[in-house]
Amino acid sequence: MKKSDKMKRTPKRVLRLPDLDYAKRPVLNTLGSPASQRAYEFGIDDFVAWYCSEPRLAFNKTVVLRYRLELEARRLAPATINLRLVAVRRLAYEAADTGLLSPDLAAGIRRVKGAKKIGVRLGNWLTVEQSRSLLRTPNAEGVKGRRDRAILALLLGCGLRRGEVANLRLDHLQQRDEHWAIVDLVGKAAHIRTVPVPDWVKAAVDGWLTATSITEGRVFRCVSSLSGAMALLKR
Repeated sequence: MKKSDKMKRTPKRVLRLPDLDYAKRPVLNTLGSPASQRAYEFGIDDFVAWYCSEPRLAFNKTVVLRYRLELEARRLAPATINLRLVAVRRLAYEAADTGLLSPDLAAGIRRVKGAKKIGVRLGNWLTVEQSRSLLRTPNAEGVKGRRDRAILALLLGCGLRRGEVANLRLDHLQQRDEHWAIVDLVGKAAHIRTVPVPDWVKAAVDGWLTATSITEGRVFRCVSSLSGAMALLKR
């Protein structure tokens, strides 16, 4: 084996931007959920921007610890910091698997602890009356108002995420045992589940579908008036 070939296969301590970009692609390809891909890509890009701004730093445990301190200095939430660190650890694994980074350095990065969570996050929950008030906000006399009310009904009554509502299709809505349900809904982390649909939620969705004569495809479309909806359906 030539000396030049041996040098090419020797793991590095300092990774350049092309090396980090090369290791990032396999990380994103292993994620099934588009939301997870966006979150990991944002976290990796944030680390790469910080890492490349420092002069010739080795990609090791000490550097990742410094990055965690940088995130804490930004006053980010512990959950956000830990998600960024998970993305960096995955980046180190891929760099080691492809021979770009020493396995010992990758193992050291794996031992970096995340930010400590203090207390229990309760969230800001709406009361029943607040939910009703929010649902009554859109003007149901117009097409756009019917669409917005149907979207709010699904968010409040079925607990769907924003992306799940945006990707909802008519074939997801099915009647099972005389009750309506959203069947085989692909959600976060590519999990598939079935969600029951209360009658008042189905009535709100039917009001939108009747106004726009939508019979297939996505339930919700970007329209501002009934004429706009009809023009969309003719495309």
